[in-house]
Amino acid sequence: MERKKRLKDTAPKETLPDVETHSEGFRANREARRNVLVEDYVELISDLLSEGQEARQVDIAGRLGVSQPTVAKMLARLATEGYVTQKPYRGVFLTPSGQEMADRARHRHRIVEAFLLALGVSEENARVDSEGVEHYVGSETLTLFEKAIRGNLKQFMQDLPDA
Repeated sequence: MERKKRLKDTAPKETLPDVETHSEGFRANREARRNVLVEDYVELISDLLSEGQEARQVDIAGRLGVSQPTVAKMLARLATEGYVTQKPYRGVFLTPSGQEMADRARHRHRIVEAFLLALGVSEENARVDSEGVEHYVGSETLTLFEKAIRGNLKQFMQDLPDA
């Protein structure tokens, strides 16, 4: 009972923030949503290429669980935006800006996944959840995730008594 009371006493008051602060969250979310697919594609292409495989439409479709026509449409968009090049009978390759985006996405992904693992989330759930969270988490939060990991968050979580 005492724990519930303490949690209730420390819970933030539920009032609306000022208009600018409130709208910033929605703007950031919309921007992240626009970039999710692009980041997923370039990160996957980078991963396939770094493993020595070719990044072919069929491979991308299989890994993302989408149809090949869907991949073809996205690859056309990525080419137009300057993130990939396609070579007939050779697959897809990242441009320098595509590789840069893939590296940033992979870095965010690894931080989020490591943070979730440190919290005690199972490997499977951490992998799945980090796939979504990575796109929406801001730089301040990522920095604090890294700080918590370096500060031995995993040990801290293990030392907490079960509720």
